[in-house]
Amino acid sequence: MSYDPDLLDRFPIDPGVYLMKNQKGEVIYVGKAKHLKKRVKQYFAHARDTRPMIPYLLMEIETIETIVVENEKEALLVENTLIKKHKPRYNATLKDDKTFISLMINHHHKWPRIQLIRYKGKPKLKGLYFGPYTSAFAARQTYELLTRLFPLRQCSDEELKRRTRPCLLYGIKRCIAPCVDVCSKEEYHSFVDGTIQFLKGKDTEILDRLRDEMKEASEQLEFEKAGALLNTIKQIEHVTTIRQIVQKAGTKDSDSIGLFRQGDEVILMQLFVREGKLVGSEHFSFSHALEEDSELISSFLLQYYRQKRDLPQEILLPITLKNIDTIAEILSEMTKKKITLITPEKGNKKALVRLAQKNARTTFEQEKDEQEIREKMLLDLSETLGLNRFPQRIECFDTSNISGTDLVASMVAFTNGMYDKKRTRYYKIKGIEKGDDYAALHQVLSRRLIRAKDEDDLPDLILIDGGKGQLNIGLQVFKELDIANVDIAAITKEEAKHTKGMTAERVFIPDQKEPITLNVRSPLLFLLQQIRDAAHERAIGFHRQRRSKRVISSALESIPGIGPIKKKRLLRKFGSFKRIQAATDEQLLDVPGITKKDIETLRNFMQESRNTH
Repeated sequence: MSYDPDLLDRFPIDPGVYLMKNQKGEVIYVGKAKHLKKRVKQYFAHARDTRPMIPYLLMEIETIETIVVENEKEALLVENTLIKKHKPRYNATLKDDKTFISLMINHHHKWPRIQLIRYKGKPKLKGLYFGPYTSAFAARQTYELLTRLFPLRQCSDEELKRRTRPCLLYGIKRCIAPCVDVCSKEEYHSFVDGTIQFLKGKDTEILDRLRDEMKEASEQLEFEKAGALLNTIKQIEHVTTIRQIVQKAGTKDSDSIGLFRQGDEVILMQLFVREGKLVGSEHFSFSHALEEDSELISSFLLQYYRQKRDLPQEILLPITLKNIDTIAEILSEMTKKKITLITPEKGNKKALVRLAQKNARTTFEQEKDEQEIREKMLLDLSETLGLNRFPQRIECFDTSNISGTDLVASMVAFTNGMYDKKRTRYYKIKGIEKGDDYAALHQVLSRRLIRAKDEDDLPDLILIDGGKGQLNIGLQVFKELDIANVDIAAITKEEAKHTKGMTAERVFIPDQKEPITLNVRSPLLFLLQQIRDAAHERAIGFHRQRRSKRVISSALESIPGIGPIKKKRLLRKFGSFKRIQAATDEQLLDVPGITKKDIETLRNFMQESRNTH
């Protein structure tokens, strides 16, 4: 402890604000008090203040400054101003760079589509926004549900312009092909309106239709289809249950606050109800949060709502605040309308607060979970490359033809940002001249995507090891197979760079002449390199395996007196020519059909080979 507690006797007994500073003169904590001397002394009386962060704070304090004010209301306002100014380490401070994830419909376009959009501050793109969502996972689940319910286009605006015939999604009834005017504008916009109405909460008709379809599928003994419809109904009913809680709460405009804490890590969640509907949510993460829950919520209310113009009529709180009337007075004066702060004890308003608390806990667990980190990274990838789909499954292709022989290719898959071993595939290239990498790539992509279409198993993003030429081959295959709902990119090392380790990469994407160069410190660079290198290693490994078998086969073919069936059995048993040479007579006799005469022939051949070389 570097601060002398004896100095506290000189502190004023008035209401005010105290600023704790470290050796560098940096403000590390700001607090308020009705009685400054009494409040600050509590920090140094360990028996009174048991907050876990107090020992760490006390070790850093070098000086404490005070500002005396007239009353508690002024103390609250000054504290809030100083927290915003200094952003102390141990205070819960709102950050201005928060990222939001919403669903957006570009309803002004002739053929609107729904997209996942991430943005900071105010969104740049024009359209109808729904959200923000508490997590990338929640937003993506809603997006997937909507694309199953409403057959709107999923392709980019550029792809929409150049299509001359319907893509795969039309064939599986996931799009009604506005690209080639298969549908009328009225028909298409009926689905757009349905999407908007669903997001606004008017989903009763959709549920009735889905239940009828499920009943019909069951009667036709199509149990797999019925099961899929049941899952969709449950997803919608989950959303509907939340809306019913909102409606029963009987509040037109309100914000519900939830809080979850684990040590000094805190998530604070807001649920927004406007015109009787749950229209969105927002959450804030706080680290090194020294304040008690009531103090943290008080500080949050002033920091957040003092910068907002349109405040709700009610703010529902999970706990009662000591200064609740003072905060309500400050917010009411600012907006010139009565703002009520309530800590509901029972009923549907209490249910709304419980829902906010539940979302706070869920979001905390997700943010600490590796999957959520991967979700955010994949969203970064989608934003950086301008993808049309969330890249839940990425398939990467690489070809290998060392020395122009045994042309092969590999495909690796990454699902939710992790290597998906069971989806790895190897390809023997057939009927292609040595060295024709473009033709080999065309063959492999065609073979893979034809099968994926047949099995309704298309990836979200195809990544190719190569440059602009390889990207064009991929786009050519897409055109031949009428695929418009899959993204594609090609990744290659920066030109003239052959260094290992920290190497920049260039990513080529459709409709963009210049490549995207990723910074060597970008997490996305590591992810793309990991995916590309996995495909490269497996292509080389498969090539070596094929080449090794060919060499072994050639060596065995030259042995006289042993037929093809026996040669195949020897190879299956020992795996390589070297192991056959090292095998004992007893081991060779274990191979079906091999006789002592065969062993003698084999030994003589090996001896002649050694003498020759």
